[in-house]
Amino acid sequence: MTCDSAGAVLFDIDGTLVDSNYLHVFAWQRAFVRAGHPVDSWRIHRAIGMGSDQLLEALLGEQADAIGDTAKKAHSEEYAGLSDLLRPFSHANDLVRAVARAGAKVVLATSASPEELERLRATLGVEDSVAEITSSQDVERAKPEPDLVQVALQRAEVPADHAVFVGDTVWDVQAAGRAGVPCIGVLTGGVSEAELTEAGAVAVYEDAATLLRDLEQSPLTRAWQGLPRRS
Repeated sequence: MTCDSAGAVLFDIDGTLVDSNYLHVFAWQRAFVRAGHPVDSWRIHRAIGMGSDQLLEALLGEQADAIGDTAKKAHSEEYAGLSDLLRPFSHANDLVRAVARAGAKVVLATSASPEELERLRATLGVEDSVAEITSSQDVERAKPEPDLVQVALQRAEVPADHAVFVGDTVWDVQAAGRAGVPCIGVLTGGVSEAELTEAGAVAVYEDAATLLRDLEQSPLTRAWQGLPRRS
């Protein structure tokens, strides 16, 4: 496939580029205890990757309206206290830079809040390679709804048929699919290859480093095929 202008690779951050999913699980676990409604850790992990409102509804049910705001505030506080444990996955920074050098626009498309996004950006340190960034404040409905992916495409001025999403949860895969964008899955969020594939992932890699090693044979090439490489 060729394109007259650069295509785009849309990257989720939490669990895809940065090792943060299990920090979120712990922060939510403590937050729910503080809110007086403990939730099992495995259930929390299954909901990681959703927007916070969707996560609260999934985990609290009818109690979401009553204690959701309290839990959300407590999660932000707990997660902030864990921020010194954030780190990029091996070669995640290199993957982002390699995609940009190949000629694609890099978009960081995350359901994170603005405060969390700032920490993630500081952890990644790839600002020079990023064309656009979207977060939860840019949409009314977060993943698994397609809104975040659609906004990312609009910001990058790229059609869905010349973009690829990279994510670590079934919610990433579903959101991308609903927006007409193929999704590559990685296992670093703790979701199995079988689940990601069943959700619609076009390929699944162990981690960012593995995807980088297979870059030229991966579905990511649809974002820059026929485009001049950057020097």
